[in-house]
Amino acid sequence: PVRLLFDGTFTPTHAFAAFYRWIRHDFGAAAVLHFGTHGALEFMPGKQAGPSGDCWPERLLGDLPNFYLYAANNPSEGITAKRRSGATLVSYLTPPLSQAGLYRGLGELKASHDRWRALEEGEERQAIAALLAEQAADLGLGETPLNELGERLYELESALIPNGLHVLGQRPSAGELADWQASLGEFDPEADPQTFAARIDACDELGGLIHALDAGYVPPAPGGDILVNPEVLPTGRNIHGFDPFRIPSRFACEQGAAQAERLLARHLESGQPFPESLAMVLWGTDNLKSEGMQVAQALRLIGARPRIDGYGRLAGAELIPLEELGRPRVDVVMTLSGIFRDLLPLQTRMLAEAALLAAQADEPLELNFVRKHSLAHQAAHQCDFETASLRVFSNAEGAYGANVNQLVDGGVWTDPDELANAFETQKGYAYGVKGAPVARRELLRSALAEVEFSYQNLESIEVGITDLDQYFDGLGGINRSITRARGKEAPVYILDATQGRTKVRTLAEQIGHETQTRTLNPKWFEGMLKHGYE
Repeated sequence: PVRLLFDGTFTPTHAFAAFYRWIRHDFGAAAVLHFGTHGALEFMPGKQAGPSGDCWPERLLGDLPNFYLYAANNPSEGITAKRRSGATLVSYLTPPLSQAGLYRGLGELKASHDRWRALEEGEERQAIAALLAEQAADLGLGETPLNELGERLYELESALIPNGLHVLGQRPSAGELADWQASLGEFDPEADPQTFAARIDACDELGGLIHALDAGYVPPAPGGDILVNPEVLPTGRNIHGFDPFRIPSRFACEQGAAQAERLLARHLESGQPFPESLAMVLWGTDNLKSEGMQVAQALRLIGARPRIDGYGRLAGAELIPLEELGRPRVDVVMTLSGIFRDLLPLQTRMLAEAALLAAQADEPLELNFVRKHSLAHQAAHQCDFETASLRVFSNAEGAYGANVNQLVDGGVWTDPDELANAFETQKGYAYGVKGAPVARRELLRSALAEVEFSYQNLESIEVGITDLDQYFDGLGGINRSITRARGKEAPVYILDATQGRTKVRTLAEQIGHETQTRTLNPKWFEGMLKHGYE
């Protein structure tokens, strides 16, 4: 059923089409209200921009005004609803946040650790150390060295987690607002908590919706994380994204470069050699929320930066000289979400240009792995050099996702290679400097055979990698393809930038972190249970 809804090669089912016809003609609605995030209507087959009467979103809606309640922190998918279904968005708040805290055995472990730290060397300290090791092992922290246990416990205790769900039109309680204000300082130490509270108090979601249904003007507002950019508040407004000519911003370039170097350092700390090639998954949502920080990471890994024209607008990519870069150029295989491809075509071409420029650079192969591998691909596939330099992959136009999540969800696979096949079939379209996709599944597989690790960014506090099946659809899918192409597994990293500071974790560490701070945490699951078991 999900494939019938979302696969761009299918028209909608009879029931789906008949329902919209019934709304328009039999019920006779004056307007329709969709609840996000997100629906199926805006992903129906048809043109990506300027839909005509032959495009299914237009055929289904006709001239019916479309209003769409949408999460304030998700401008990228919201813009898809605007572009393909003519939606006027009315934003609503994300769930209230609070620190995870310590519970049950974690609190006892912290008490034992504090006591161990306070003791002088001797028999009592050794006895406490043995108890600590036993307690830590029981809680899944047995591999953490004693001298790092305090920092790990603080990380768990101070982690921000969603505290239940947001109820439309309902203002947060005094306690929830206080938790939010306390979290604000981690993102901007100079932010004024009182101004933030006033913006929260001004939220009028139901009023904004009624005003929209009265055919009133819904004022615009930026979309994104309310802690990173409080200008998103108050809610009840029509969210938009950033100027595409300004992504990545200068700030994002600086932060993204530092994060990329931190990622490489973490891989080297694990005892691995300097990587010649890696794979990363890029989402439109994350890049719009962070002003293109993940795009900046990809550029830095390759050893490139944005090329800006005289008007301050993005014009392409340019290489950073090796002397300035201070290390070899890493070969980066980039897979884009369908929404990234739709919303950020300039950045898609810029990333392709960065890879091409690196491949063409007359530099020693031991300092330029992009060129080294491009020459190998050219020889292996008997293709032109520009084709051998393609490193940006996504779906065909009008298609979304890798279908890996649907295979897993439906249980309709028996061999892990079926997951790799689904990923490569859906994501095997290469995007070059001209922007048009070309089916190059064999080139994707060759590029993945060189990959030494894969990674993805985590930008949302509200959802983790254990909350959304899109993470194992994209990151899990590419990792399965890497394993098949290499003949062995490759490490997977998560670059967590959700709390104003960057933390690079292995996939296992990230799952452990989310399990400790959310799934097993009474504060998290009791907050969710307030809204029902579902």
